[in-house]
Amino acid sequence: MSNDNKCRLWETVAEGVSPISWGADGMRHKVTGSHRAGGNYIITEQALNFLQMRADKDQIKARLSCWIVDQQRPGHAGPEITKETVEQFAQNKPMPVHERADRLLRYLEKKSPVIGSMVTCQTNSQDDSVLQEMLALSESVSASELLFLKNYLVERKWTNEPRIAMGAFSAVVTLEGYAHLAELATKQINSSQGFVAMWFDDSMTEAYEKGIAPGIKDAGYEPLRIDKKEFLNKIDDEIIAEIRRSRFVVADFTADRGGVYYEAGFAHGMNIPLIFTCREDTLQNIHFDTRQFPHIVWRNHNDLRKQLADRISAVIGDGPGKAPKD
Repeated sequence: MSNDNKCRLWETVAEGVSPISWGADGMRHKVTGSHRAGGNYIITEQALNFLQMRADKDQIKARLSCWIVDQQRPGHAGPEITKETVEQFAQNKPMPVHERADRLLRYLEKKSPVIGSMVTCQTNSQDDSVLQEMLALSESVSASELLFLKNYLVERKWTNEPRIAMGAFSAVVTLEGYAHLAELATKQINSSQGFVAMWFDDSMTEAYEKGIAPGIKDAGYEPLRIDKKEFLNKIDDEIIAEIRRSRFVVADFTADRGGVYYEAGFAHGMNIPLIFTCREDTLQNIHFDTRQFPHIVWRNHNDLRKQLADRISAVIGDGPGKAPKD
């Protein structure tokens, strides 16, 4: 197979690679269908060269792949990796082992068509899509890490290990495993916090203070917005922690800011409900693959407040702070 059909990050099988434009960062390449990298993405030549010079390149690639996985589902199907992205992921802390194991367990559940189904793959094959997907979503560099995570699940009795051929990965989610997944979901359900991902600009102050925040409160929840300087393609530890603690995320795509897509992608990867909003005059600017999701299209803060409160109550349910009706 030619290099044109290989993932630019891992040199594994991809559906295709194509140059899309030339700029200050060199050629930008679009990669589609890379199971090992987590899906579709765009990467600059400068980012690739910088990554190859780093001693910890494999660990960074594993973090990037896990991030790409989480960017596929909310609509931002092709996140872009620049030199700055690589630098930022080099500074990120590794994902905790228990979280990596939980992500693997969720994947095994999704890959089980019926309760008791066995998920298998070949650990020595670069062509095995199940193996490549598990490596990507669990932030694993190699199959040995994946097997360590599988043993973690087995020791906690969340999966069992059928006896099959050497060199194969096999797992069945147990009743204890399903109970653990239900417990993880319950932790989110018991939260009264609504996380807000939006553009931090003075022009959006009124929309937040008179629209989004009171709309969330009207539905009985507490809004949280972390006002920080925006870093391209980065979600820091504080934001990740608060998203995990939230019952849902409100993502406003007015001005089409990249940071909103990344925070929404992380929430979606954690199975946290998302509510999409966008100011009417900027709706045409959002990514085409995000438009499949129902957006609250608003004109002013009063309109936004009412629509948001109604949508939260309808989709999530009334929160503990919901005022009783007279």
